[in-house]
Amino acid sequence: MTMPTPGPMSPWPPAAGGCPYSTAGYPPAPAPQQPLPIHGPEFSANPRQTYDRLRAQGPIAPCEIDYGVYGYITTTYRSALYLLRKTPSIFLKDPHHWQALREGRVPADAPALMMMRPRKNALWLDGYDHTRLRSAVTDSLSWVDTHALTASVARIADGLLDRLMDREHPDLVTDFADPLPMRVLIEMFGCPPDIGQTIVTSIARLFDTTQDAARVNTELEEACLALTRLKRHRPGYDVTSWLVSHPAQLSDEEMIQQILLLIGAGTTPCTNLIANAVLLLITDDRFSGDLHTGVRPISHALDQVLWDDPPVSSYCPLYLREEHTYEGIRLLPGIPILVSFAAANSDPALAAGSDRRSGNRAHLAFSAGIRACPAPDLARVITETAIERVLDRIPDLTLACQPAQLVRRPGTFQSGWTHLPVAFPRTTFTVPNPSRGPR
Repeated sequence: MTMPTPGPMSPWPPAAGGCPYSTAGYPPAPAPQQPLPIHGPEFSANPRQTYDRLRAQGPIAPCEIDYGVYGYITTTYRSALYLLRKTPSIFLKDPHHWQALREGRVPADAPALMMMRPRKNALWLDGYDHTRLRSAVTDSLSWVDTHALTASVARIADGLLDRLMDREHPDLVTDFADPLPMRVLIEMFGCPPDIGQTIVTSIARLFDTTQDAARVNTELEEACLALTRLKRHRPGYDVTSWLVSHPAQLSDEEMIQQILLLIGAGTTPCTNLIANAVLLLITDDRFSGDLHTGVRPISHALDQVLWDDPPVSSYCPLYLREEHTYEGIRLLPGIPILVSFAAANSDPALAAGSDRRSGNRAHLAFSAGIRACPAPDLARVITETAIERVLDRIPDLTLACQPAQLVRRPGTFQSGWTHLPVAFPRTTFTVPNPSRGPR
């Protein structure tokens, strides 16, 4: 069957009739009158319910990415992995293939546009340009000293926890998970505080798909350019300087986009991962007991979170080279197909349960194929060290509200919490002890 071009009130299924999907194992669902939205308050309140409804339509389903922005989304582990592994042989990343964008049919003020527009970075380019820029990124990140990074994260975490102790109403997102990645990345990239603050605040607002996304994007690019020019004149021992001096000889525009890509991937998703993991650890007895007795390492709990609540829920929009059929679904080129890591990891076709997923790294939270995260180990160093410091310093941490009262961060592409109010007996708050070994 041919997938209809997603749009408002698109007919579904097509007039040709017949079973809309040939994939076995998924129950039939009522035909929707228009693509389901994967944005807005209703979606953010219960994203898994939306993924289940989309999955009932098949392994790839039409969706509304944002107001006036339409596309497809993968709904199963198998379809997500297929798209990632078939890039670039069948699927491409360059948004210049996006037909609606070329024809001016994407609202200029759509917040999601800033997260999907063409950019000269390793994420959005194909072929030689992708290889060249990705090599600059991976080479520069490989110079990061993980021992020094661990010490830096522990130092920053302890400083934030010291201040959190004095808060009347401590919030683990606002007071810890939000500022920690920002400060770590500012040091890694050699950012002066003012430039670093602008970069990270702007990226967070883009992930939240705010209505002033175009202005935020301009401010973000100006800050990245200022950092690039600073490092061209005064290089240091940092990722920005290594990118500047790389044999690929990146232009100012390419530098702007690589900095934006790397800091964006290392801040808001890291914030979400820390908060999601801490929430699991203080509310789920399967993990809290084992962690306090040292039976199960933090890394296993982190893998459980990466399965159940990945910090980047859906992203990696892809475009077909030409018309293609997948599991009986005829897909047309020119339409973005989002890879949903959250829908893939929650696919009921996969075995569920903490015993199978704890310590299992087959999740797609770091993507896969040639587009996989270039530095998952650095992400783990930051998040695991941060969580270690929380558990070491505040062993009796509890949630200060009912889980049902927590509110998810808005946006199509992320999964996190706006706030995570916590409580603890002040007498149990310990002094820093960074020398303690990993759990």
